[in-house]
Formats: sequence, C-alpha cells, structure tokens
Amino acid sequence: MSLLVAIGALVFLMVVAYRGYSVILFAPVAAMLAVLLTDPAAVPATFSGLFMEKMVVFVKLYLPVFLFGAVFGKVIEISGFSKSIVSSVIRVVGSGRAMLSIVLVSALLTYGGVSLFVVVFAVYPFAAELFRRAEIPKRLIPGTIALGAFSFTMDALPGSPQIQNMIPTSVFNTNTWAAPKLGCIGAIFIFAAGLSYLEWRRRKALHAGEGYGANHSNEPEAANDEALANPWIAVLPLFVVAALNKVFTMLIAQRYGDKFNISFGALEHPLSGETKSVAAIWAVEGALLMGILTVFVFAFGRVTKKFAEGGRAAVAGALLASMNTASEYGFGAVIAVLPGFVAIRESLKTIPNPLVNEAITVTSLAGITGSASGGLSIALASMSAQFISAANAAQIPMEVLHRVASMASGGMDTLPHNGAVITLLAVCGLTHRQSYIDIFAVTCLKTCAVFFVIAVYYATGIV
Repeated sequence: MSLLVAIGALVFLMVVAYRGYSVILFAPVAAMLAVLLTDPAAVPATFSGLFMEKMVVFVKLYLPVFLFGAVFGKVIEISGFSKSIVSSVIRVVGSGRAMLSIVLVSALLTYGGVSLFVVVFAVYPFAAELFRRAEIPKRLIPGTIALGAFSFTMDALPGSPQIQNMIPTSVFNTNTWAAPKLGCIGAIFIFAAGLSYLEWRRRKALHAGEGYGANHSNEPEAANDEALANPWIAVLPLFVVAALNKVFTMLIAQRYGDKFNISFGALEHPLSGETKSVAAIWAVEGALLMGILTVFVFAFGRVTKKFAEGGRAAVAGALLASMNTASEYGFGAVIAVLPGFVAIRESLKTIPNPLVNEAITVTSLAGITGSASGGLSIALASMSAQFISAANAAQIPMEVLHRVASMASGGMDTLPHNGAVITLLAVCGLTHRQSYIDIFAVTCLKTCAVFFVIAVYYATGIV
C-alpha cells in the first residue's frame, strides 16, 4: 500500500501538469495527500516543517538566478540583439544549411544565458523563413530548435548558466564547469547524432517530394535584417556572461577560501558558510548581472523604451518558473520520507553502478514531472546522500556525479507534457501529432548521451 501511495503521488502530479494545472498549487496537494494516506496526524507538521522549508531553501538559493536570467533574456530580445545574432549566424553558415544554422544559433543563445523560452520566440521567425526558402517541411522546425536549445547547451557543455547545470553545484559542492572534458564529449555526441538524424529526416522528405507545406497556422512575417545592431556588439553580452562566469568562479574561490565568514555593521552574528556550496551560484549571478549591464551600455535607448513592460514580463516569468521548481523540490523532499519511496530507493540501490543508478533515477523523475529542473530537484532532494556515498565508495569524483546528473535531467524531460515542448509547438503553430516525433527522437539521443558519457568515463577515466 505504501508503495502505491508514493507512486500515486508522482502519477497524480504528472497528470495535473499534463492537463495544464499549476504545479505550484498541486505539488503541495499531491504531497499532503500522500502524507494523509500514510499518517493523517503528520500532515500539518510535514507541510510547514518539511515541504515549506525545502521550498524556501530552493527559492533562497536560485531565485536570483531565475530572475537575472529572465531579465538578461528580455533585454537581449528588446534590444534587437537576438535578431542580429540570428541573422548573422545564418549569413555565416549559409541559408542553404538551414538546419545547421538554426541549431547553432539556438545553441549560441542558450549557452549565452538566454532563457529557453526566449530562444524559441527569437529563433522561430528566422527558422520559418529559412525552411520556406529551402523547401524543408515546417514540421521539422520544432525538432531542430529543440536540438539547439533543449539539449547539449542546456546541461552538457561545461559553464552553461542554465538552471539544469546550476542545481547540482550546491549538492555536490562543484561549479558549473564540472567535468569539462566529459561534458564536451557528451555535447559532441548529441550534436553530431542529432544533426545526422535531422538531415536524414530532411532527405527523406525531399525524396518524397514534400516541401514546406501550405495553410500553416501562426506563420510569421518574412524575417527582416535591416537596421539590426552590429553583430559583434550583439554577441558581446553572451561572451561577457560566459567569460565572467569562469572568472568569477575562480576569484570567489581565491577570495573566500573553503569558508566565508563576514561580519559588518550591526550584524549580531557573522554570515558564514561553505564557499563551495554557493560559489557557482554567486558566479552565475554576477556574470548575468554584468551581461545585463553590457546590453544597457550598448543599447540604452532601445532597452529603456521597453524595459518597464519587458521587465515586468521577465520578473513574472522568473517568479513562475522558480516557484514551479521550488514546489517540485518541496514535493520531492516529502515523497522522499514516505515508506513507499524508501522501498523504491532501496530497489534502486540494487543497481550496482552508482552513475547508472543516478542517471536512471534522475531521467525517470524528469520524465514523470515533465521538467528537467523539477526531476533533478526531486532526485537530489531525496537521494543525493545515497549518490554521494556510493560515488565516494567507488572513488568517483563529485564533478562526474554533477555532469551525469545534469545531463540525465535533460534526457526524458521533454515528454509530451513538458512545458517547453508545449510552448515550442504552440509558437510554431504545429501539433504534437505533426512534430513531436522529432522532438522525441532528440529526447532519446539526449538520454543515450548520458550513458555514452558514463561509458567513456569508465573506459578512459577522463573528467
């Protein structure tokens, strides 16, 4: 019975998310129903002492990352820099290589710190224009954007400022550059395999005589690259974020050492803690802030005209995204203490390999919740101690544990109920029936990539 309660809570949350209900509302409902069926008297204490406590801890750590990331993406958008970057990459790569162009520009924006959702809106009009010119079926656009934005730049490439690469840092005391060689190997695997798949799909459509198609919905106006910002200036904020993320990571470690202890003003007690648990978060926050300031320096007039409205939208989006993930984090903490989940955890321990164990757990929960960050948060909230203990016993560096967890979160997360998938299809004016098969193919490649990276690590010892 206890096992059914734990599984039922997970399935319930997945169903309500798929049907479009708020996870902020239903994550605590699902968690408390599970507690109610286990021990009714424990509901109030569990809600305030565990669910809310874990939720607040997540917000305390990551809300600034969500907020700065959303504002950075918004100023990149309203400054016109995103359009300039997209147009320039297309000119360099060539409009004849439509799929490669869209993958590269999506990857550049995502790795530069732009939100996945902003990337979709920024890239789609150009993708539609390129695919129309090249007579490539429109139904292949979502899979192409997904490969560039939702895969290797999100969680495999070292230094990525996306939240999926941030969450493991506070658990494993690592930084966003963890296991750089393994991350790059995984990224190359996903990029090469994904692009090969998409090109195979394009050639198959070509041989069948299928073109772009007609009578599509949500067709954008033809992309216009007139009066765009200088591409070198447009791309500068992305380089600022990437470079300063690395610089700040090193400087913070040098400045504070293993522990920080700050006392100033009227503080009754010094502010102290482990530097490793927050260094990566501080570094990304500082880098994103400098990226925002860089956009203001070079596009002050354009940005200030729309910043009031754009800023409100960015803050609203950041709050919604952070609270969604925080609710899932609190949900995971509650589920982790249920007798039924303890049984699940014990069964997962029978998987002898600690990295395979971690990968299967994280990607399974990401698939159930339809969220890479949500699944990763639940897995680490409930099983991080087990992962760390097993890795230490096998003498596996925490950097490898970080990279495997991050990449696994970006595996089966893009199932049909994933919010980013639903948004991507809606923006493109397509349905799951028309285009989801290619997104799912990219999903399968991402999932395979994490096990490929694990095999490479055991075969070579590369970190």
